[in-house]
Amino acid sequence: MGQMNSSFDKEGHRGCRGLMPENTIPAMLHALDIGVTTLEMDVVFTKDSVAILSHEPFFNHDITTQPDGRLIEATEEKTFNIFKMTFAETQQYDVGLKPHPHFPQQQKIAVHKPSLGAMFDSVKAYMQQSKRPFPYFNIETKTNPLSDNVYHPAPAAFVDLLMKVIKEKQMEPYVMIQSFDPRTLQYLHQHYPSIPTVLLIEDFDKRTLDVQLKALGFIPTVYSPHYSLVNEELLQKCHQQKIKVIPWTVNEKEAITALQKLGVDGIISDYPNLFNE
Repeated sequence: MGQMNSSFDKEGHRGCRGLMPENTIPAMLHALDIGVTTLEMDVVFTKDSVAILSHEPFFNHDITTQPDGRLIEATEEKTFNIFKMTFAETQQYDVGLKPHPHFPQQQKIAVHKPSLGAMFDSVKAYMQQSKRPFPYFNIETKTNPLSDNVYHPAPAAFVDLLMKVIKEKQMEPYVMIQSFDPRTLQYLHQHYPSIPTVLLIEDFDKRTLDVQLKALGFIPTVYSPHYSLVNEELLQKCHQQKIKVIPWTVNEKEAITALQKLGVDGIISDYPNLFNE
């Protein structure tokens, strides 16, 4: 068994999706109140190249109310393409009032998808005011080879735009970049080698660790698989190569405890309040 890690990374998924509207500033600040060490989030881009927090590159029907008060149907959500809207247009859509079908505890508040820059500013101000240690930011690049230049910039442009905001806000020491798309991580590794990389792995990805790392082409800082894939052998193989293992998305206290005992380096959860229970 691994040691219980004192530097265990408590990551709030999309802020704290189980408790507050996902990928919003109130979710990030609430996660900090609960004591997360890392804020996990997703970034997409608007038509005018503003980095904005959003899990999908469109307005998801589960969370969105349109400017005229109507809801979005599941069949039409992909037409609400954020990459084809200006940042100002995106701010007309509410993503906090519609009751979430999968997260009944989620507080309902009127809120928009914030820019990455505004989120950095809010967190910085909040930490200074509350005298808390500064968190890390685990930022996912939402790219896919099938939707380059349709729903998002291609990998090089995406990473350059993202890094521009990170540098402007002087956040390089506090960020790590994660992706299921190895292309963004490869570009990042070549052009911004000081930024930690996180390789995300889907639950249906049955390739071995060696094959996954060979496809990536370098050793990432963190290996972040679906929690169902984690076992003692995987942990040993990663730790032998000095790779941290931080599984996603773990929402039951028993599973969190079991994974901690196994020796993972951190956990991503929609309910970061569970880390303290």
